[in-house]
Amino acid sequence: MIGADGIHSTVRRLAVGDAPARPLGQVAWRFVARCPQEVTTWSVMLGRRTAFLVLPIGQGRAYCYCDVDAGPGADRTPERLLELLLEFSEPAQAILESIGDVHVSAIEEVALDSWVQGHVVLVGDAAHATSPNMAEGAAMALEDALVLAECLVEAPPIPLALAAFESRRRRRTDWVRAQTHRRDSTRKLPAAARNIVLRTLWPRIFRANYAPLLADV
Repeated sequence: MIGADGIHSTVRRLAVGDAPARPLGQVAWRFVARCPQEVTTWSVMLGRRTAFLVLPIGQGRAYCYCDVDAGPGADRTPERLLELLLEFSEPAQAILESIGDVHVSAIEEVALDSWVQGHVVLVGDAAHATSPNMAEGAAMALEDALVLAECLVEAPPIPLALAAFESRRRRRTDWVRAQTHRRDSTRKLPAAARNIVLRTLWPRIFRANYAPLLADV
């Protein structure tokens, strides 16, 4: 059985036991809005313990993501989202005029000692969900599927194949989780220090963040 049922996986709960997703102290709003003409590629703005990302997705629309550091019981209302967006300059203000349905949730992660229990294996967010600031969740899940297929073909019987799959994938997904922690730590620096670091070191930081992901799976 392959548990590919997401961060709140039922398969994980039944096969592994008490291993719930862990809140990371952030709340995020996701929505699709009209894409301002000046936004031609993904862009992100950082505020006071908050971030706002805009990503063109075609046909004049943009996927938008806004998060904020917030503990349990934090305000998750649409009004709170509008309040956060008012901190930013354009294109945030133009996007405010065309917000439709909004999905809001806490940001959580999953970290397990093992993804395999007998003939059950967890993949994707069910096994190793992280904060989305590396934007690698879907990519890691697709890689899982490809590597698992290879292992099932190359390393029967099934227990050996599942062990080989986890061995090949764990180092890479653990690295992505570690990078999300580093990025979150950078975002939490005082704004003045954070801005200096990002303005002077962003090419080096970007290469360090993503170059290892170009290596073979």
